[in-house]
Amino acid sequence: MAGHKIIYATYDDDVVLLNGAKDLVSKGVHIRDVFSPFPIHGIDPVIGIKQTRLAICAFIYGLIGLTLALSGMYYFMIVDWPMNIGGKPNDFFYQNIPAFVPITFEFTVLLAAHGMALTYFIRNWTLPGVQARNPYPETTNDRFVMEIHPDENDMSVEELSEHLTRTGSIRIEER
Repeated sequence: MAGHKIIYATYDDDVVLLNGAKDLVSKGVHIRDVFSPFPIHGIDPVIGIKQTRLAICAFIYGLIGLTLALSGMYYFMIVDWPMNIGGKPNDFFYQNIPAFVPITFEFTVLLAAHGMALTYFIRNWTLPGVQARNPYPETTNDRFVMEIHPDENDMSVEELSEHLTRTGSIRIEER
């Protein structure tokens, strides 16, 4: 069972955790995850988390919003119920595009924002009824936790604990 142990190192400051993570990684320690009440800027490249593809999702949601807005306004204002509002021509689509810009922009942003919110909930399993994977409730308030798996490192649990204590950890727990 020694291969299935997990070490959780708790910190009370994000800068101390970031500097400790840099120190540990320079010594060859692989950090599996970091739990924090807010984003710690600069921690992702230190612990080896790659950049996400969420920007591609946002772009696709924006394109869907743009397409729906333009096709909807074309149908509403030119095909289904053409109206002369303020002397604006309604015979051709290209003549109405300047009038469609504000609504098109707003609808694009609306769909991109809502799509990203849903993608975030689904990707991070924060849906109703799903148990959170956070090991400590304190990390949602004022603590920062580093998760290390000893079987992924060349050091023993005692050596890892000693290094974690030197980096400023206030509590080290082995599960």
